[in-house]
Amino acid sequence: MPNVTMTIDDELLKKAKKIAIDRNSTISELFREYLTDLTRREDLHREYIAEELDRLFAASSASSYGISIPRDDLHER
Repeated sequence: MPNVTMTIDDELLKKAKKIAIDRNSTISELFREYLTDLTRREDLHREYIAEELDRLFAASSASSYGISIPRDDLHER
């Protein structure tokens, strides 16, 4: 497992150490738990957005009616 070095305010570190002690844990464990939760929430958010887009596309009545417009025509200058 790789090590991470970071700079953090002394007061913040003191508070985090107290929390770790209260939870019978370590700063490293707290940090791992936080990052695990952060990435899990981000994955869920991305999944929700993708599902919502799929739902919106499925409910949409928009159509190009098979018409294809060349890219250059869309971006004329």
